[in-house]
Amino acid sequence: MQDRRNGERYVISFPVRVKWRDDAGKEIVEDGLTENVGPQGALVFLPRSLPTVGSKVYLTITEHADDEVTVPAQVIRLERNASHPQAAFQVTESIRVWKKKVWDHAGEIIAAQKPDNFDDW
Repeated sequence: MQDRRNGERYVISFPVRVKWRDDAGKEIVEDGLTENVGPQGALVFLPRSLPTVGSKVYLTITEHADDEVTVPAQVIRLERNASHPQAAFQVTESIRVWKKKVWDHAGEIIAAQKPDNFDDW
């Protein structure tokens, strides 16, 4: 399987809200956590329900309540693990906003972390 990623991924958990319409046109709103964040998308854990592959959604990163980031995205892949369901999203518009407010922010958080001290035992 060919890896089609467009850049580095940061393993980081940001709270996220995903909105989409199901096949019947009903609006679904699901809260979850990012598993990782890339320059043009994210892998998100959604505990209750998943949109279908190809669906158009709105991703809102709710890390900062006074500065939430909402972007349109498309579902590109699903992981239907019963204990840890995930959806992979590709941002379709506002990519500059995503990169600046989400991806760059994630990189700053990761860079500021100190490595764990491991005891030799």
